[in-house]
Amino acid sequence: MTSLTHLLAEPRQLLSRELGRVLPESAVGPGRGSVPDGTHVGGRAAGLSRLAAMDPLAYGQTRNHVAGAVTGLSPWIRHGVLSISEVRDAALARVSDAAQAAKLVSELGWRDYWRQVHLAVGDGILEDLEAPAARGRRSPLGLVPDDVREARTGMACIDAFVRRLHGTGWLHNHERMWLASWLVHVRGVHWRAGADWFLEHLLDGDPASNHLSWQWVAGTFSAKPYLFNRENLETYTSGSHCRACPEFGRCDVEGGYDDLATRLFAESGRPVERPPLRIRPGAAPSPAPSLSPALRRPLVWLTIDSASATSPAATAFPDAPRLFVLDPAWLAAERPSVKRLVFLCECLADVPGIEVFLGDPHAVVPVHAAALGCDGVAVAETPCPRIRRGIASIQSTTPVAVMPWPPFCDRSRVRDLGRFSRYWQHVSTSALRPTAS
Repeated sequence: MTSLTHLLAEPRQLLSRELGRVLPESAVGPGRGSVPDGTHVGGRAAGLSRLAAMDPLAYGQTRNHVAGAVTGLSPWIRHGVLSISEVRDAALARVSDAAQAAKLVSELGWRDYWRQVHLAVGDGILEDLEAPAARGRRSPLGLVPDDVREARTGMACIDAFVRRLHGTGWLHNHERMWLASWLVHVRGVHWRAGADWFLEHLLDGDPASNHLSWQWVAGTFSAKPYLFNRENLETYTSGSHCRACPEFGRCDVEGGYDDLATRLFAESGRPVERPPLRIRPGAAPSPAPSLSPALRRPLVWLTIDSASATSPAATAFPDAPRLFVLDPAWLAAERPSVKRLVFLCECLADVPGIEVFLGDPHAVVPVHAAALGCDGVAVAETPCPRIRRGIASIQSTTPVAVMPWPPFCDRSRVRDLGRFSRYWQHVSTSALRPTAS
């Protein structure tokens, strides 16, 4: 167990260098030691500033365009600095009619949906959730090719997306979909390899949203594969990539969906017959919040998806000590870039009295709670299997209270998570209502 608390006070350039020095090289992805560009700064103040700039009407009208009025809030949402309920409430407060914020709220709904699927299937998100909707013409590659990682494919759009992914840790959703589609369907890379690559770099890297979105593109969690073509690219980038591209007019994404499907898939792109996908909603986090032990002074365990003083565990026990444990197993699994880690540390630096350790949370959390004389541990509910296993392990020796986030919607009627449309049919009305005070 190694204390990293002192690093939170360092400016980001020094923090970046120190993280690259103290963490095992094998556990940190490419870009170690590089300083974030300042586009996204972690912490509550920066998140609230971005939230204040949100325009639900403009978002609904322009979000598909790369230069559109997107919120850019996903890194703060991913780390629990802003909850999706808080963002929804802010959106509804800025419109005269809830329908004017419906598009923005539905996109928040996708994030909630991914989390519910993650809760239901756990580590199953790392494998195909259903057979591919269309068969490729060759066996998929298990690695992202070097020319892609090095942004030298010769396609202006793809190389620009890769440079921005590596340089800033953020891409517009359309850019993510285009890059994923091209990598999977044109270059023949397995979606898991692409998803793991994204997770190294994205500041909002969340296995639920990331891996399930890649499966949606690949057609292993959707009715058909997602294909992008040059016309779509030019429409939503105002032609900024295509005009000077050496591949213009002869690139791999020329043509409409049917033409591309015929070229890229076996059996002339005909969809594969598959049974309807049914996913039963998962069980509530254990113990369920209503059954959590009554604690007076617990240790508040902040996790990667609740790395903020606004964690429901922290707000429930505002005077309790707070702890974050950087898990070597998580580092080895996701190999986050230093940019990702800097953003996380900036979020944690906002938490009064926080202590940060490098170690196994299963061991560090209960030992630290006992050393501080705490009567248990409080943690925010989460769909993350790794954290849920940690909660179960800690519960064997220490009382654990699992605290719920403010509700985003009423899921009581949801019986099947096989498709977003089924989920949204049951929750959309409640999702368009503000959180009850």
